Amino acid sequence: MKALLRLLACAVGGLLTLTLGFFAWQAFWPVQAAPGWAWEVAHDDVPKAAALVRERDGAVLISQELQAGEGSLLRIDAQGVRHQVLGGLSKPDGLALTPHGVAFSEEVGGAAVSLLGPGGATPLFRGDNLQHLWSEGDDLYSVEDRKGQGRLLRFRFSTGELEVLREGLAESEAVTRCAGGPLLYTEKTKGVVRQYQPGGQDSTLVSGLSNPTFLMCDARGLWISEDDTHRARLLLRDPQGQLHTVLSFLKAPQALLADGPDGYLLAEGGRDRVLRLHVE
Repeated sequence: MKALLRLLACAVGGLLTLTLGFFAWQAFWPVQAAPGWAWEVAHDDVPKAAALVRERDGAVLISQELQAGEGSLLRIDAQGVRHQVLGGLSKPDGLALTPHGVAFSEEVGGAAVSLLGPGGATPLFRGDNLQHLWSEGDDLYSVEDRKGQGRLLRFRFSTGELEVLREGLAESEAVTRCAGGPLLYTEKTKGVVRQYQPGGQDSTLVSGLSNPTFLMCDARGLWISEDDTHRARLLLRDPQGQLHTVLSFLKAPQALLADGPDGYLLAEGGRDRVLRLHVE
């Protein structure tokens, strides 16, 4: 009987060791880049790095998505000097450079999308769990990360009107448009990117994703980051519709920002840092 108990204890211990080893491997395995790409750490020690925008003077503004009033907007200039622009925020998530200044969102119930100005923040409109922002001329788009109750919203600066374009979405986290095409948005729990069709049913552009959290378009195609704790990916859908994994083994990647003609900055919130991705 004692021999059997020892055998069972060894088996349980071995299984626990393997399990812990597997999770440690996922957590500490370095980020892998596809052939032709390379990466390095651009900015370390940026807690819960989420959204990124480049201001007109070249500085990078980063939202630090901490909860319960611990979040903030951090500015890093071209010399690497850091300055907290605004504190006391709760899960600041989206950032957008608009013709009127920088807009930001907070991912909590009833919070406002606000415009950052010299005197502080001015509320524009309110929602629940507001995430990514995308600016287009007079319009500012946002989405809500809510289970089956998320909305795709459009705010018009000239009139102050807030329009609900879609509702009943499954945890929508990102919105953008590619080169004059249809508006695109994600439904994270369904693992899809949808194409908004005014007056019709929205079609699916990309499926089979794992928690898509950010979208960005440029000449290379549609960039998609996956908000997974382990083994997350940065994907590129090229103009021919092929999906490529550019970075893998990321930990909760968030926003992507162009950084010169052949480079990008990527907020990796799960490791409290911002990476620089570039063509080799």
